[in-house]
Amino acid sequence: MDTKELLKKVRKIEIKTKRLSNHIFSGEYHSSFKGRGMTFSEVRQYQYGDDIRNIDWNVTARYNEAHVKVFEEERELTMVLMVDISGSEGFGSKSQFKKDIVTEIAATMAFSATQNNDKIGLILFSDNVELYIPPKKGRSHVLRIIRELIEFEPKSQKTDIGEALKFLSGTQKKKAIVFMISDFMSDNYEHTLKIASKKHDITGVRVYDMREEKIPNLGMVSMLDAETGKIQLVDTGSKKVRLNYEKHYQERLNYFKETFSKSGSGVVHTRVDESYVTKLLGYFKSR
Repeated sequence: MDTKELLKKVRKIEIKTKRLSNHIFSGEYHSSFKGRGMTFSEVRQYQYGDDIRNIDWNVTARYNEAHVKVFEEERELTMVLMVDISGSEGFGSKSQFKKDIVTEIAATMAFSATQNNDKIGLILFSDNVELYIPPKKGRSHVLRIIRELIEFEPKSQKTDIGEALKFLSGTQKKKAIVFMISDFMSDNYEHTLKIASKKHDITGVRVYDMREEKIPNLGMVSMLDAETGKIQLVDTGSKKVRLNYEKHYQERLNYFKETFSKSGSGVVHTRVDESYVTKLLGYFKSR
């Protein structure tokens, strides 16, 4: 992709996702994810309904009139976007690939964080961490993140969620809001998620295509495994083959749901042909 085409694509995503974050997500995001606590702001005269526990007795004695301390939420937070860039993210059977939706969701979350003056970091992972951009603030930083989401080419096509979570725990020492965006067709990450979720507020955003759930009966078909790169002949006419595929898919899905639930982490499921806006808003409101 040449520079002109890339910038055009970045701008298109910025316009769409910034509008969403400005008008829809920033308020919901702000109320869903709280700051580190309350910090002292000012002292003012007592008003009816004020909490008497906030009376500043020194100032009250000085002016011979009740005054209260006013506190504000210490807002600044850090968001880390963990994005799966393995081979399966290139799958798509409708008008969009999973990768396109993943990019839009990540960009929307990044602009929502920017609206709230929070820092945003990025981790792109396959079966290892392929790119890490440390958390920073600002529009130019978000645009860099979007550029990487669009044009970064993974070295590996495989997935290892546990490895990505281990990296998160090693690099992010302070509490962060973490959005892991993947199809979660992986396992063996229960232990690392348990450790990471003790420190961080983690949400798994599962992006999937309905055509991945079942194999249609098409007879003998050459199929490419996006994560191994191998082409093999598959008899989709065999009921046993179709059932084994569905069983494998369901096992991975159940593992994702159970593992995230046990660790106290949140989950969002969004199909490529559904509105991720509706799904994310519903999730924010339910928190």
